[in-house]
Amino acid sequence: MSKWHKLPCSFRELQLIGTLNGGQSFRWTHDESNNEWIGVFAKTVWKLKQQDDYLNYQIIGTLHPSAANAKIDNVNFGELLEKYFRLDLNLAKYYQEWSSKDELFKSACVQFFGIRILNQEPVENLFSFICSQNNHISRISSLVEKLCTHYGEEICTHNEITYYSFPVVEKLAQAEVECNLRKLGFGYRAKFIHKAATQIVEWGGEEWFKTLKDMKYKEARQELMKLYGIGPKVADCICLMSLNHLEALPVDTHVYQIAAQNYLPHLRGKKNISEKMYVEIGDHFRKLYGDMAGWAHTVLFCADLKKFQQNNGNESCESQLKKKRKK
Repeated sequence: MSKWHKLPCSFRELQLIGTLNGGQSFRWTHDESNNEWIGVFAKTVWKLKQQDDYLNYQIIGTLHPSAANAKIDNVNFGELLEKYFRLDLNLAKYYQEWSSKDELFKSACVQFFGIRILNQEPVENLFSFICSQNNHISRISSLVEKLCTHYGEEICTHNEITYYSFPVVEKLAQAEVECNLRKLGFGYRAKFIHKAATQIVEWGGEEWFKTLKDMKYKEARQELMKLYGIGPKVADCICLMSLNHLEALPVDTHVYQIAAQNYLPHLRGKKNISEKMYVEIGDHFRKLYGDMAGWAHTVLFCADLKKFQQNNGNESCESQLKKKRKK
């Protein structure tokens, strides 16, 4: 296990609680006693902690290809973090721009500053969101960890917990996967996972995702929807969170309610989100916010989640964070 390292990063530019606990990734857990986050990406187990204008990070274990033969110094982990959180982008500038266009955003961003769209690995992102269908966060996390435990590589054991990398797509395409996942409680998602993995392998594996990054957003979205079990919302999640199409806007019941209550009153009272409504909502926010509409709307999405509401109605997320940074 390595020592703690510091990465210059203003807490106003990155809010870990909203970014890591807002439904983008399902492999991060929060230790409230010392305000540390532990999670897995890039075949590496990380500990993260914010302190003033730094993001502190510690490497618990890694299988990163550049760290072969235990030469952990061969990897620029700071660079991996910068890429993962998209820290090259000046978020304050965009928040100011979005606030000038929308009073609701201007209000929401006071508390929900530093919300970032994670730059995730496409394979993990896609299969995690297949697990998310008709599911709640704790069960999604459980299913994702089962995928890793049974088909990923062991990275390390820390505090009696063994951590695994997310499996490569070829592992999920093996013939017995669907049957095994059904036994593990995946239900109908087992078929979705196995069939989608088989298609991706046939189309070139991880290289196929690179071609989607080079396409225009709507073309990439259409290609993703050719995968078994991938509908419009999951396709948009993948476009937004791992293919760099930041105008993608996944529309679920939360997003529908935000749109109907604040922007598109004629949509109020609908029982289901039709394909026409889905497109109308997405296009409205793309017209409002521009080519990073998916990112801007994620801030409104976080503000709408009950778990992020102010404590006792009067303590903001910012004041809670300030207290934690002083510990």
